[in-house]
Formats: sequence, structure tokens, C-alpha cells
Amino acid sequence: MGVKIESSWKEVLKEEFEKEYFRQLTEFVRNEYSGNTPIYPPARLIFNAFDHCPFDKVKVVILGQDPYHGAGQANGLCFSVNKGIQFPPSLMNIFKEIANDTGAPLPQDGDLTRWSDQGVLLLNATLTVRAAQAGSHQRRGWEEFTDAAIRQLASLRENIVFILWGSYAQKKGSFIDRGKHLVLTSPHPSPLSAYQGFFGNHHFSRANQYLKEHGKAPIIW
Repeated sequence: MGVKIESSWKEVLKEEFEKEYFRQLTEFVRNEYSGNTPIYPPARLIFNAFDHCPFDKVKVVILGQDPYHGAGQANGLCFSVNKGIQFPPSLMNIFKEIANDTGAPLPQDGDLTRWSDQGVLLLNATLTVRAAQAGSHQRRGWEEFTDAAIRQLASLRENIVFILWGSYAQKKGSFIDRGKHLVLTSPHPSPLSAYQGFFGNHHFSRANQYLKEHGKAPIIW
């Protein structure tokens, strides 16, 4: 199946592309993009998280749930929005925690491609969504595909930082070997839960400390 995804990931995930669930998922997604309702992100950006972050370059994984479903927001990286788009509340809270944790100023834009290019895999559990319909592409096969990506990283690589915010991400990453990797968990950065332990979690400085201890360059958050 001709999946347009970065070559190292294509190799690592090749068995998934042959499975029946992925064939059905591909058919569903193609039909959705050819319909009248806008689907996000743009089709060329569905695998953007992988394309910017080759398998052997991954240092940190941040797990999200669903792409943004507003016009012009989603760019295929979890929590990230295109330049010129107002920061969604969760992203604003992420930037506030980075500022409090590391002293870095609030950035000019919410495009997190700059993190991806440093080795941060910004992976949503579901990679596509219908406009204005949160969760509309869940339970169609994406979760199985993204589970496979996480499983390959967890088993074939060592000393990756997995950042799991909220119960959904924590459940999805429950199988990761804590002896082989650093797994950081806290409540989600959404306004509903940010004050229940997301603020003050120091995940950004803790991730960098761990990377340095294992001979890797820290992330410029």
C-alpha cells in the first residue's frame, strides 16, 4: 500500500500497512477527504509528526488525543497550531508551564514544528477529524496504528522520554517499560485540569535533565 510517510517509519511500521484494519482505515479516510465536510489536518499533513521526526531521532514523545477541529488549526502535530492562529487553551497552558519551569519566554506562534525537528514526536492517538466534530474519527483504526508506533519505539529504542498528560494518554502508554524509558505523567493541560497538577509538573526541565544524563542534547522548548 503506497503510504506517504517518512522512510524509517515506513520500514518500522510496514507490517501495519498490510493489516486489514489499516486497509479499512485507509478506505474510510479517503472517503472522508473526498466528501463535502472539511477534514483536518490537510491530507498531506496526516503523517506530519512522523515526517519531521524519523524513528532513530526520537528523543521525546508527547501524546495527544485528537487533531484540532477548527479551520486552519491542525497541522498534524499534537497540541500544535499553524502560525497566525490563536493559541488554544491547552497550548497556552503548556507555554505557561514552560515559562515557569525553564524561564523561556512565551513564543510568538503555536507551530511546534520546531520541537519536532529536535526529536519530539508530537503524536495524536487519532490522526484525522471532521470539521467541528471532536472525536469523529476515533475507533476507526488510528488508535491501533499509533499504538503500534509507540510499541515499536518502546521496544526497539532506549532512554526516550514519554510525556503522558491526562488519563487517556496514560492508558495508551501504560505498557511502556519504565526501566528502559522515562515516563512522565500529570493531569492534562486543558483549563479543566491544569490546576490539578499540570502546572508545576516540571516535565520540560525533567525531560531535558534525563536527556543530558543519557548523552543527548536537551530540547529547546
